[in-house]
Amino acid sequence: MTRPGTRPRPAVWLLLIALFAAVGVAVGMLLTNIQQRHDEAATQPAQFVTIPDFETDPAVWGKNWPRQYDSFMKTKETGVRTPYAGNEPFDKLAANPLRKKFWAGYAFEVEYNEDRGHYYSLIDQREIRRVKERKQPGTCANCHSADVPRLINTMGWAKMNKTPYNDLNKTELHQGVSCGDCHSNKDMSLTITRPAFVNAMAKRGVDVKEATHQQMRTYVCAQCHVEYYFEKDSKELIFPWSESKKLEDGITIENISTYYQKDGHTDWNHTKTGGPMIKMQHPDYEMYSTGIHAKNGVACADCHMPYTREGAQKVSDHWVRSPLQNLNNACQTCHKSSSDELRNRVVTIQNRTRDMQASAEAAISDAIDAIVAAKDAGATPEQLKKAYDLHREAQLRWDFVDAESSMGFHSPQEATRALGHSADMARQAQLEATRLLNQQQ
Repeated sequence: MTRPGTRPRPAVWLLLIALFAAVGVAVGMLLTNIQQRHDEAATQPAQFVTIPDFETDPAVWGKNWPRQYDSFMKTKETGVRTPYAGNEPFDKLAANPLRKKFWAGYAFEVEYNEDRGHYYSLIDQREIRRVKERKQPGTCANCHSADVPRLINTMGWAKMNKTPYNDLNKTELHQGVSCGDCHSNKDMSLTITRPAFVNAMAKRGVDVKEATHQQMRTYVCAQCHVEYYFEKDSKELIFPWSESKKLEDGITIENISTYYQKDGHTDWNHTKTGGPMIKMQHPDYEMYSTGIHAKNGVACADCHMPYTREGAQKVSDHWVRSPLQNLNNACQTCHKSSSDELRNRVVTIQNRTRDMQASAEAAISDAIDAIVAAKDAGATPEQLKKAYDLHREAQLRWDFVDAESSMGFHSPQEATRALGHSADMARQAQLEATRLLNQQQ
């Protein structure tokens, strides 16, 4: 035992000095590593080739950004089914035969399949019967071909929209969704390439040029994953959004319905009832905008293209797919629950939405039958107008959920609300048609 006042032995001093030296070296190495990783993360990948303006081949972009290219090319993989979608191209008319009844007289009654993903965006469009057998304008290419920015530059947007789709398809359409649809060829920054979105956002008082990077991670998706229509004469692609500066206002199903009523636009007349109808087209952005993720600043890409880390680089996964196929990166970054629990949450919401949707479908089907019966008994279009309007509004709301990609998950309460109103309006249409039928007898 060392007596009071006795100095520590030299060996103890040496041990302490060595310990402090080791700690100092370790801290120094850690700080150096952190700085190296910081520098690595801040350094843009070297560009080995110049990407020409309007380059559509993702392989050319991949020479500079191989990580993004490799994950994007995985969108070529198919055959995965989620409970209500996936990337397996199953027949959606066979899956729900009522769709054919609801769309009688419209191109969607001919063929309607689950899409296979971005790699197949142009291929699937070319092969679908509703494009082969029905005359379509060049407007259809806006969201299916990476050649569109070039065509807008050379032909002008107005001429491209009005040119028959099959004419463009023969000589001008070569590539489906590609890098240049969302990214600048100079520095890979996110950019908007479709005028319809810019125009629609301007109506809402939003200048997309002032968007943050996080907002752009949604906006580049919203160029296409929206409800739209073709203007009757010019065939211009238009989003039916009302003026509003609030995220969710101007694009609810009521706003869209009011827009169409004021504009007078209809997509077709139902061949069984004779009434004017509207077909919804994948209103993913509109539904998402009313949901909890949007209200908390979560972007589309956060869930469908989540970041992955390769060394110090954060890379957005360009294998665009359902989060159910990638729960670890898509969901567990924020939600500290097991994969099974998260999957059950999603599927429970979807199952409940589907249950509500089935109730709305039964009501719409009965409404169509009642209107047809009244019409066959001699009711005139003028007499049927109220029933027509109610049927159209009911089916509009049902289709708002059916055409949207998440089976209600993007905004569960909004989907349920729309379907509840759909069923109510359809029953009102049925009662009105039944009243007219009784008058004819």
